[in-house]
Amino acid sequence: MAMKILFENIWKCVKPVAFNKYLVVLIGFGVFITFFDRHNLISRWRTGQHIKQLKEEISFYEQEIEANKQKMQELQSNDENLEKFAREQYLMKKENEDIFLIDE
Repeated sequence: MAMKILFENIWKCVKPVAFNKYLVVLIGFGVFITFFDRHNLISRWRTGQHIKQLKEEISFYEQEIEANKQKMQELQSNDENLEKFAREQYLMKKENEDIFLIDE
């Protein structure tokens, strides 16, 4: 009997809030925006994560471009650097030279 009275008292407090038309519309709108809309919050979050990843890639490639520009400048300015690069990267050699490759 005490439980019944307790539930009735709780229902009296909850009923006006639960059946408030503004609250029902607001909750329905929130559910619609979160899950069913074309531009829902879940897809917006995924798009934001994808944009963040692409910005990191842009930053990485900008650093690579700067490093390669610096290497190219060094190679074009000094013949010794160009010869060293050709020997190391493309295993080029002069006429009467032998090359030994050592794998570590």
